[in-house]
Amino acid sequence: MLARQDVLSTLRMVREENLDVRTVTLGLNLNCCASRDPEALVSAVRARIVSLAGDLVRQCDEVAARYGLPIVNKRVAVSPASILLEGHTTATAVRLAQAMDQAAAEVQVDLIGGFSAFVQKGMTPGEGTLIDALPEALTNTKRVCASINVGSTRAGVNVDAVRRVSARLLEAAQASRAQRGFACAKLVVFANMPEDNPFMAGAVLGPGEAERVVNVGVSGPGVVKRAIDRLLRSDPQATLDELAEEIKHTAFRVTRTGELIGREVADRLGVPFGVVDLSLAPTPRVGDSVGEIYQSLGVEKLGAPGTTAAVMLLNDAVKKGGAFASSAVGGLSGAFIPVMEDHALSQAVTEGTLTLEKLEAMTAVCSVGLDMILLPGDISAESISGLILDEAVIGIANRKTTGVRVIPVPGAKAGEFVDFGGLFGSGTVMRPACMEGAAAFVRRGGHIPAPIHSLTN
Repeated sequence: MLARQDVLSTLRMVREENLDVRTVTLGLNLNCCASRDPEALVSAVRARIVSLAGDLVRQCDEVAARYGLPIVNKRVAVSPASILLEGHTTATAVRLAQAMDQAAAEVQVDLIGGFSAFVQKGMTPGEGTLIDALPEALTNTKRVCASINVGSTRAGVNVDAVRRVSARLLEAAQASRAQRGFACAKLVVFANMPEDNPFMAGAVLGPGEAERVVNVGVSGPGVVKRAIDRLLRSDPQATLDELAEEIKHTAFRVTRTGELIGREVADRLGVPFGVVDLSLAPTPRVGDSVGEIYQSLGVEKLGAPGTTAAVMLLNDAVKKGGAFASSAVGGLSGAFIPVMEDHALSQAVTEGTLTLEKLEAMTAVCSVGLDMILLPGDISAESISGLILDEAVIGIANRKTTGVRVIPVPGAKAGEFVDFGGLFGSGTVMRPACMEGAAAFVRRGGHIPAPIHSLTN
């Protein structure tokens, strides 16, 4: 049983510190919908999503009301849509995305993920079709999110796939020019993409998962910051290892709370519970920022020497606290650094203390990668490929997940401010210190081989 102090601490987290269940994500396998007939395919997909996810929002709302803990987002993640597209055209792929979007609207979920493909070692015709459909599919849908896995520690990096995705990313930016390239905010390119991640845009029901499963994502950057601040008020000379211990204890309580909510939703739906993902995913609200945690730890200017060390300390402590709290920790679980979605990180970019190159260094020890970053509209596909390749090799060399979610803003120059509003936030366009110069390397294509340690385990 929870001790009285634990109960009081959890109530404080909810009322004063922005604790919430960031998402309950229902994973659905759509492979049974496969058909050579495009009409039958899209009809089956829409019907299956509506049938199996129709009660998700109501059950989440009832559980949230019972415990007084907000569930901010209700989402669906499906098995990789590329599997359904073998033998089909890009027109059918776009229709499939639209069917997913319509079903998501009907069941009233916020987003639907799984317009995805795993191409780290090679690419089937269906996977190529999905990638080529991305510009139209993401521009002409509201809720659909896409993810492409281009590398893994076992397979290395598929450079040809990276080049293809990069070209489509620029096309998606132009197709959504009226929205400042917003379609690109719904696409993430991964290395070592997790198969049980409940967070968008990378949520997908990966191979090996159950037919249906509930995964929950809990986020509490405000909770962690307040815990650090309380400790420093009582002991201003607290050391970094003492701060790490406080973060671990806080992560433990947050994880236990999230698992309780997730398991109850799963039980009500009659669906297996999958994982709780404790990821410190910020929102644009003040007080709900990962960047503010680094500032509380003592990094007064984000991007200053020592910032990467602070990221590692936080990420490690969160993972350890979560792992101790539950045997069902999965997804990404750690600290996110999505620039546009975190007001402190966004402000540091505007002030010039946090550069793209420093963010890349931070991604070696955080839970994701270059996330929600605005790029100049004149950046080339080869330069985007280079950014993706750099992140992918950081992931495969360190046996961790890395991702790239960048938005080339048509017509925008470095320093321009862009506001997407809501959860997606706002930020300043960033320019790499050297934006061009590796095109010949990227154009060689082929594969970057897997590192030697992946071959000796």
